[in-house]
Amino acid sequence: MLVHLALLHANFNVRDFGAVGDGTTLDTVAIQRAIDEASKQGGQVVIPEGTFLSGTLHLRSNVDLHLAKGAILLGSARRKDYEKVIWYCLLSADKVKNVKITGDGTIDGQGAKLAKDVLHMVETGEIKIPPKGWRPSELDRPEIIEMNHCEDVDVTGVTIKNSCCWVQTYRDCKNLFFNKMKVESMAYWNNDGIDILDCKGVKIFECDFNCGDDGICLKSDDPKSRCEDIAIGNCKIRSSASAIKFGTSSHGGFKDVTINTCEVRDTFRSVVALESVDGATMENIEVGYIKAIHTGNPFFIRLGHRTIKAPVGRVKNIYLHDFDVEVPAGRPDPGYPFKGPQFTEPHNIEPSSIVGHKEFPIENVRLERIKIRYPGGGSQAIANVPITNLSKVPERAEEYPEFTMFGELPAWALYARHVRGLSIKDFSVTLDAKDYRPAFVLDDVKDAKATSISVKGDANPTLVTRNSTAKFPRNVRVIAGK
Repeated sequence: MLVHLALLHANFNVRDFGAVGDGTTLDTVAIQRAIDEASKQGGQVVIPEGTFLSGTLHLRSNVDLHLAKGAILLGSARRKDYEKVIWYCLLSADKVKNVKITGDGTIDGQGAKLAKDVLHMVETGEIKIPPKGWRPSELDRPEIIEMNHCEDVDVTGVTIKNSCCWVQTYRDCKNLFFNKMKVESMAYWNNDGIDILDCKGVKIFECDFNCGDDGICLKSDDPKSRCEDIAIGNCKIRSSASAIKFGTSSHGGFKDVTINTCEVRDTFRSVVALESVDGATMENIEVGYIKAIHTGNPFFIRLGHRTIKAPVGRVKNIYLHDFDVEVPAGRPDPGYPFKGPQFTEPHNIEPSSIVGHKEFPIENVRLERIKIRYPGGGSQAIANVPITNLSKVPERAEEYPEFTMFGELPAWALYARHVRGLSIKDFSVTLDAKDYRPAFVLDDVKDAKATSISVKGDANPTLVTRNSTAKFPRNVRVIAGK
């Protein structure tokens, strides 16, 4: 779905409205004047070659903000130059239609310098650190793009870099198109590459994310809304958290999402994390043709109950296929200035996992043509959950979801708990060094069927089951656990 904007051919060069573009003069007023004028008749606001320093700019309907080659829109390093709409941001759009951000230029948020100014405001008492916190809240740190209740948005070609918080957030929007966008942001904490909240009709194609938090993150803040009709393809992702993540916030839902042909590297947490812990229904999700190297975890599917006041959500109809993933022995995230946090409990390399709620199991998960290489080397001296006591794995339904949230898991390849309907086909795992744990553990999993299972590096590949019904091929030994 390519967004066609009803724009005239009129061009509005920001220099004609008084913008200097020397990198030191604050050009906010001049650029805003150009945007406002272009919106009256529909047109393209051109930021030419040069460095244009600015505070908050308000995008308008029927405007293409075009950054020419060599153009830099430079966010101010002073927090006082930013306005707060919902969050502080450089580019703000609220209830606008037909808006573009295009070109070969760069939007630079100067995140590191801006963070220093925010910290100075903490020292002077103008900003308070949240209770039990240790850094300024996301509410006090400007992001680069914030769009709310917008329709027909096109972001194509531009480079977006160095945010002080999330790079870009789109909330309750319809018909979003992102193409050949490049994100380079490791300037400070919480540098999500893109956050999509309760949006419908979203396409993200051929984009490159290199960011200091989650790469592509779908969220749902509104219990009465959801992310729906979303397609992501041919993207490259490097993340100090999870590359593709649903559910940091998961109140409404996620439906009809397709993700295909993505490359992931140097990712600290999961390649794919699908999480509902605040009441969301997640259904009809397909993720395929994923190539990942140097990552902490291939996939994590979780249904929990963090938001107690809401009913438990649902996770169903999940299809993961054509994965090729390599998990290293050491930290998978070299080179990040702000590394992912150390885990709180001792554990060996964790398996991929599918973990539902004990009263509301995850339903209908298909895994096909999955290839994973694990380093092995698990040691009982580090952590140990004996297969004779699988109930030792905690439920932790109310906690923040991460693949390490349970501490040690009793399998090295795949762990599933509270699942109804699990289909596995052409599942290939390789173990580089001996691990004391069995390859597979199914705990309270009903109607599990597996064909074409290949296990290399494990002399006696084993499936341990507890309160489960499963049919696995004969090359996997089955043991009943407790």
